[in-house]
Amino acid sequence: MRYVLLAFCVLVAGCATIRSTTDRVFGGDKAAAGTEPAAVEAAVDETTDPEPVAATAAGWVGAKTTIAGLGDPTTPGRWMETPLVDTEFTGRVVVPRTGAQAYIALVPVSGPESGGSRLSLDAMRALLLPFDELVELEVYAN
Repeated sequence: MRYVLLAFCVLVAGCATIRSTTDRVFGGDKAAAGTEPAAVEAAVDETTDPEPVAATAAGWVGAKTTIAGLGDPTTPGRWMETPLVDTEFTGRVVVPRTGAQAYIALVPVSGPESGGSRLSLDAMRALLLPFDELVELEVYAN
């Protein structure tokens, strides 16, 4: 049994997924790690504009609640049209009833903040929701 366990550990250690994960966790290749900070610094230097990123500007702390139904099923992608946001960004949507959650593009629409929202077909599938019901959702910006 020990030999089977040892052989299994050797096989898993050789897997590319395991190696890439351990490289990220434990430092891994120093040459690749040296290129990332330079790219990040260049991106920071190019953005001299003091305005925050749209996701943080449009974000809020905690959850906002909305009632959502099926939107246009012919529009592809994982999105939610909602009056809760002013600019488009990706947020986390949770179904309180089941605990299912997904990251979805939040698309602004006009209307009062208490108005309902519309989910794409792909978003409803990701949240394991029935297509013919209105569902209460919690929306997180961060």
